[in-house]
Amino acid sequence: AHEERRSGPQGILSTLFRQYQLSSQFDALRPSTRAEYVRHIAKIERAFGTLPLAALDDRRTRGVILDWRDQIARRSPRQADHLVAVLRLVLAWSVDRGLIARNPIERPGRVHTATRAEKIWRDADLAALEAVASPEIWLAVTLAVETGQRQGDLLRLPWSAWDGAHLTLRQSKTGKRVDVRATRRLREALGRAPRLSTLILTSSRGRPWTADGFKTSFGKAKAAAKIEGLTFHDLRGTAATRLAEAGASAIQIAAVTGHSVKDVDGILERHYVAPTRALGDAAIERLENARAAKTSNQSSNRAESAPKIDP
Repeated sequence: AHEERRSGPQGILSTLFRQYQLSSQFDALRPSTRAEYVRHIAKIERAFGTLPLAALDDRRTRGVILDWRDQIARRSPRQADHLVAVLRLVLAWSVDRGLIARNPIERPGRVHTATRAEKIWRDADLAALEAVASPEIWLAVTLAVETGQRQGDLLRLPWSAWDGAHLTLRQSKTGKRVDVRATRRLREALGRAPRLSTLILTSSRGRPWTADGFKTSFGKAKAAAKIEGLTFHDLRGTAATRLAEAGASAIQIAAVTGHSVKDVDGILERHYVAPTRALGDAAIERLENARAAKTSNQSSNRAESAPKIDP
C-alpha cells in the first residue's frame, strides 16, 4: 500500500506518463521542451489519466481520443494537435518498451492547417515597435530580424560568438552550427550595446533574460505599439522573406537560418517565405532581363553573320 501511494496506481495511462518522464529519452529533451511536455501531459491526464491500459486495445479508444481532440480544436486547433502529438509519442515509447501492445492513435492527422507564411513584420510594424520598445527589447528584435534565428538561441547567445563581422552559434533545436554575417544595421546595434553580461541580450538590470521574462516584456512592448497577430517567432520568417526578396537562393537562405538544404525549399514555401509583391516583381524583372539579353545576343549574331561588302 505504501509503494502504491508513492508510485501511484498501476495499470492506467498515468503509469505510462510517469515512466516516460523518468526515461533517458525524456531527459535528453531541451529544458523548454520538457517543461512544455509536462504541461501537455497534465492536461491529458485530467482527461484520460485513469484509463485502463487494457482499453488501449479496444478499437473504440481511438475515436474517443480523437473526439476529445476535436472538442479542444474548436478553441485552439494548434493546441489540440500538440496534445495528441505528445500522447502519441508517449504511447509509441511505451510500445517500444513492451509496456503496451499497440498505439491506438498512430497517424492521427492534423486539425491545424494554417501556416504563418503571411505573418510577416512590415517596416511600419517594426518602426512602431522601435518607437516604444526598450533598448534591450529592440536589440533582441534587431538580432532576430537580421539573422533569422530562434528566440531561445538568441537569449543564450554570448558575446564570444561575435567577432565583429560574424555571429557564430549552434542551434539548440537542430544542433547545426551557423555563421551569420552581420548586416550594417546589426553591426551598428551591437556596437552601441553595453556589455553587462557574458550574454549579448540582458534585461534592463543587466541580467540574462528568462524565457518567461522576455516573453512578458516583449508582449508589453508589442501591446504598446498596438501590434496584433504577430509573434517574435515571426521575425524569423520575416528575415527569410527579406533574403528571398533580395534575390537570395534557397540554399543561401538556409545557410543563414540554419535549415537543412534538403528541406529548405519546402519549409520556406510552406511556413516562412510569403509570396510578396516584391518577390513577384523580382521574378518578372529577371524574366525581362533574360529576354533582353537573348534579343541582344540574337542581334549580335545576325550582325556578325551578315555578309561584309568591300567598299
